[in-house]
Amino acid sequence: MPDQIYDLHLVSDSSGETVSGIARACLVQYDEETVNEHFWWLVRTAGQINRVIDGIKAAPGLVVFTLLDPLIRSHLEQACRELGVPCVSTLDPVMDALAKMFNREGGHEIGRQHNLDEEYFDRIEAMHYAMAHDDGQSLGGLTAADIVLIGVSRTSKTPTCMYLANRGLRAGNIPLVPGIELPDSVLESDKPLFVGLTREPKSLTDIRQSRLRLMNEGRDMDYADVEFVKEEVASSRRLFRKHGWPVIDVTRKSIEETAASIIQLYNERHAL
Repeated sequence: MPDQIYDLHLVSDSSGETVSGIARACLVQYDEETVNEHFWWLVRTAGQINRVIDGIKAAPGLVVFTLLDPLIRSHLEQACRELGVPCVSTLDPVMDALAKMFNREGGHEIGRQHNLDEEYFDRIEAMHYAMAHDDGQSLGGLTAADIVLIGVSRTSKTPTCMYLANRGLRAGNIPLVPGIELPDSVLESDKPLFVGLTREPKSLTDIRQSRLRLMNEGRDMDYADVEFVKEEVASSRRLFRKHGWPVIDVTRKSIEETAASIIQLYNERHAL
C-alpha cells in the first residue's frame, strides 16, 4: 500500500508568514508523514475565499487559517462544516487570552504586524550592517556591533548573522584563520557581545570536503584534513577561553536554534 498523502490548506489574509511558520513548527514532529500543502495568501474578498473553498473541495484536508475579517472567516468556517473538514484558527487562543487580559476585544486591522514602522527600518539597517561586516569585512566598524560571532570556517557564522539581523540586531562575524591574529582594536571593544561558534571536527571536515567537491576548489588539502581541523577547533576554543566568551557548538543545532541561544545571551547581558 502506498503511503497516505494528507492535504493541508494554509489560509491567510496577509503574507502567510504566521500560519506557515506555525505549520512548519508542528509538521516537523510528523516528518514521516507525506503532506501536500496548499497556500492561500492575501485572501481578503468574497471572490478570493470562494476560490479557496473550491480548492478545499478539490483536495479535502485540514484547514489552518489566520483571517481577521469576520465575514470572510465565517464564510470559510461554514463551508468547512458543510464539507466535513476540520478548520482551525491559529490566532484565536492568543487573541482570546489577550482580550481577557486587557478586558476588551482587539482590532481587526489586516497585516498590521507588517506595517513599515521603526522596528522594520531597524531590521533593514541591521541587514545592511550584517552584509557590510560579513567574514571579517570592515573590522573597524565591528566596535559598533551588538553581536560579533567568531569561529573557524564553516561554523554557520554568516547565516546566523543574517538571522540575527532579521531580529533587528547588528551582527558581524570574524573568521579564524590559522596564522592570522585578530586585531586588538576589535577584541578590546566593550559594546559587542562576542560569541564563539564551534563544531565537532568530524562534522566540520565532512562539510568542508563537500564544499570543496561542490565548488571544485583546489584549496590546500589541510583545509579539510581531519587532524588539521581538530587543531583548528582546539585553537579556537583556547581563544574563546582566553577572552571568556560564551561558546555555542553548532554541530546539531539549526540556524534558528543557534540564533535563539545568542539572543538569550544578549538579553541576559543587557538585563544586568
